[in-house]
Amino acid sequence: MRQPTIARAATVLAATATAALIGTGAQAGAATVSFPQVPTVAHGGLCWTTIQTWADTSPEWPGRAILNVRALPVAGIGPGMYPLAPLCEVRTTVAWRNLNTGATGAYENTVVTGIYGSIQYALFQDTGPGRIEVTVTTDALSIPARGTFDVI
Repeated sequence: MRQPTIARAATVLAATATAALIGTGAQAGAATVSFPQVPTVAHGGLCWTTIQTWADTSPEWPGRAILNVRALPVAGIGPGMYPLAPLCEVRTTVAWRNLNTGATGAYENTVVTGIYGSIQYALFQDTGPGRIEVTVTTDALSIPARGTFDVI
């Protein structure tokens, strides 16, 4: 049985519209900038991990950036029934400064990590447009990291 011409035209138009929408999934001008990793001790046992941080920017959010934090799998020994699979935490701060305007801010969060790492923590920051400098630290013994990125 053959489709009527109007049904074929509607199918072609729907497929074309879907392809156009899928094709625009990557936003022009969007950027992801990773910062150096931060090796750190964590609380909750004799634990250590590495913190990954990065910034996402897009012309769709002028003057704003998303700061992201995630921990790699923890190593060490913890209390409880499974001491070789500890669940540890560390307070992580991504302090930022807009080098063009002088505006400052910080994204602070307690990152909980286990043998599979942590979830991704993320939050919009109103940095304003310009060159943004970040410093990543924790509340435990660590090696801080610095990085920069640009916000439109």
